[in-house]
Amino acid sequence: MSEILIGTAFNDMVRIYCVDSTDMIEDVRKQHDLWPTAAAALGRVINITAIMASMLKNEDERIIVQINGGGPIGTIMAEGKGNGDVKGFVGDNEIYLKYESTGKLAVGLAVGKNGYLSVSKDLGLKDFFTGKVELQTGEIGDDFAYYFALSEQVPSVVSLGVLVDVDNSIKASGGLLIQLMPGCSEDVISEVEKIAGELKPISSLINEGLISEDIIFKYFPDAKIYSKKQTRHKCDCSRDRFKGALTTLSINDLKEMIEEDHGAEVKCEFCNTTYKFNEEELESIVRFKQDV
Repeated sequence: MSEILIGTAFNDMVRIYCVDSTDMIEDVRKQHDLWPTAAAALGRVINITAIMASMLKNEDERIIVQINGGGPIGTIMAEGKGNGDVKGFVGDNEIYLKYESTGKLAVGLAVGKNGYLSVSKDLGLKDFFTGKVELQTGEIGDDFAYYFALSEQVPSVVSLGVLVDVDNSIKASGGLLIQLMPGCSEDVISEVEKIAGELKPISSLINEGLISEDIIFKYFPDAKIYSKKQTRHKCDCSRDRFKGALTTLSINDLKEMIEEDHGAEVKCEFCNTTYKFNEEELESIVRFKQDV
């Protein structure tokens, strides 16, 4: 369980979100057996997804983030709900790339930038709200800053970081989102630009022992913390949900599973849980479809 701190600064002209997600991303790493660069990429996406989910008004609302930049990691997907639950997965978990010049994990190379970033919001209405932008760097933080500016018209500073230890465990992970509110003065904009220029990587700050509150007040001494929201890594998949998914298959496909495979095995990509359905269960689905 992690906690997202939400505050304001400069007389409410700036909104700030900060989360230390170290334990949560370590849980994600273990569940998906992520190699270092895959862990850094998925961790960054889950961090910002958790922050964006904290903006949702109702517990059953959700936000779905999808990124594919044509790089070796493939598709990255994350989902966050208004109740604080967040989950995600990557196309290839065995990615370990570094930049030769710095020795840092090469998230941008793993993700690529020949593709898109898509954010869909399920607010319980008939249609989803979806915003889609071209990737700028594949480093995730820059791409979300571009998304907020273009799709939501909110100038933002986005700092996302995952520091991986020598044993591949997560040493530090977190996210910081700074957004300018409508009507923000030029003086405040200049101050935020100055702060953005001085901002240390969020994972470095957390690794130094700073908690979310320390980080906010380090850069915004006049900040006011007005809300704290819990976030946790949790998948809401179930056997019933996957059985429902099987009912969307054609009768011919179901019969093929019965005759050739003598059952079906379905794995949840978000948590790697496997659900098995025997011949009798598949036959009952066939009968159900025939009666409809």
